[in-house]
Amino acid sequence: MFPEDIHIERVNPEANMYRFYRLRLMPDLFGGVSLLREWGRIGTQGRHRIDCFENAGRAVNAMVALYQAKQKRGYELAR
Repeated sequence: MFPEDIHIERVNPEANMYRFYRLRLMPDLFGGVSLLREWGRIGTQGRHRIDCFENAGRAVNAMVALYQAKQKRGYELAR
């Protein structure tokens, strides 16, 4: 099964770039699934956004698409 929590980072000291991106799936009160996205500079609270989906399948598809897009930009799984 696909993980419900993904934490990825993009670190480039030469460019002073220390970023994180986190994706989490959470059930909501109405029987659907919410995708929580958090991003920002490592060491800060960052920003967040919540997207609601009717079912887990659509939420996982959105999560995978975001994860793949971030991988193309140089993000890697946090250690």
